[in-house]
Amino acid sequence: MATSIHSTVTENPPVLDIRQTKATSLGGRMVLATLGFCLLFTVAVVTIRTWSAWQSNVVRMSGEMELIAQVYQGTLSKAIWEMDRDSLQTHLASMANVPSVGQTVLTLQSANHAAEVFRRKRDGWQPSTLAPVLLTKLNYEAFPGSKEAVGEFALYGDERVLWTRLRAEMLNIVVTQVAQSLLLASLIMLLFNRLVTVHVKRIARHLGQLTPGNLGQMLTLDRNPARRDELSLLVSGLNQLQGNLSSYLERQQRDEKELVAHRDHLADLVRERTTELESTNTRLEDANALLDGLARTDPLTGLANRRHFDETKEVEFRRAMRTGHPLSLLVCDIDYFKRYNDAYGHATGDQCLRSVASAMHTSCARAGDLVARIGGEEFAVLLPGTDAAHGARLAAQLREAVAELNIPHRDSDVASHITVSIGLVQLNPNEVDNFNSLFEQADKALYQAKSGGRNRVVVHGRQLA
Repeated sequence: MATSIHSTVTENPPVLDIRQTKATSLGGRMVLATLGFCLLFTVAVVTIRTWSAWQSNVVRMSGEMELIAQVYQGTLSKAIWEMDRDSLQTHLASMANVPSVGQTVLTLQSANHAAEVFRRKRDGWQPSTLAPVLLTKLNYEAFPGSKEAVGEFALYGDERVLWTRLRAEMLNIVVTQVAQSLLLASLIMLLFNRLVTVHVKRIARHLGQLTPGNLGQMLTLDRNPARRDELSLLVSGLNQLQGNLSSYLERQQRDEKELVAHRDHLADLVRERTTELESTNTRLEDANALLDGLARTDPLTGLANRRHFDETKEVEFRRAMRTGHPLSLLVCDIDYFKRYNDAYGHATGDQCLRSVASAMHTSCARAGDLVARIGGEEFAVLLPGTDAAHGARLAAQLREAVAELNIPHRDSDVASHITVSIGLVQLNPNEVDNFNSLFEQADKALYQAKSGGRNRVVVHGRQLA
């Protein structure tokens, strides 16, 4: 018999179109990061250079004022000595016209008269603590070797001039720093695009075009092969991965061909065996009966399994609903069985299940009663023609029979030996219309038994033992 095997790897998988994925460019992100850093750097540099420029302007203004003082010191002294007020006013006006000077104050000293003060200031000038102030003493030498103090004059710098000069320098500083930042970001973008972005796009296109048929086509980049960096390691790793995938697919195809051959051979053997079995009807019927019995029996405990229980429960439920005869159901669970498995091992746990199953089967010896294992440590007992009172007595006997096994259980919270909790329910046609509802009532009763301390029987919410 010929069979075909479909490869688990699609021959023509969908090709990934990287243009369909909208992503942020790495170069763009790097440029933004660079611009952010340059912005912070520019702010810091502008701050420092602005402070330096201010100090330089203050020094410059102080130098200009000292130069004015040197130029006018002699002429002012002579004009004061000669009491030439017109000349004094002319000199004061001349000094006040210098851009750096906001105000000029001349004080005349005389031994016989009170001090006389002359002021000249520029329009809009305001006193300032930032602009420099220069105070110069005026002495006149009437004849050699004799000097006499005739007064003093003060020059007050104009803060507006300082700010005007600073604004011009700040504009130059900011323009210079911004230009440098933009040039740096452009350079980084260009270098990143040439060194990284182009090759990453090439790798992405190569991966998007890969299929099982072209895994042997290795990835190459248009760059110096002698260069050993992260991109070289990435290309080497991708090519190695392609080689491994190609080898794996070849082995898989070879194994699939062998599997097809084995299946064909197995089909021939099955056909031969079927021919032999068909020639012996009696043996085949016995084998089918044996298989049917095994299919309805739990292999560990020898009790009826879940399949057998499901088939029987529907028959008995419909019969009870039709005839009105009582039907009771017990749902039993071994207390703390998981702890028992963890403490004593699964082999001992299996032996415990067999012993409990044997005790339950012995306690329910009446014909028609069905004891089944429906889960790991969960059992069900179907009692046709039995009401809740008789079912409760039977459940108590079953609980005591398990306890009398005296199987040690050191991790149990209710006893030093294995115990069971049992939920019991009797069919009430007015409350349920299917067996699943009946089973849910029994399961709720079992839950009440566990919640109430375990090792007990609860009948539909009422504790009996």
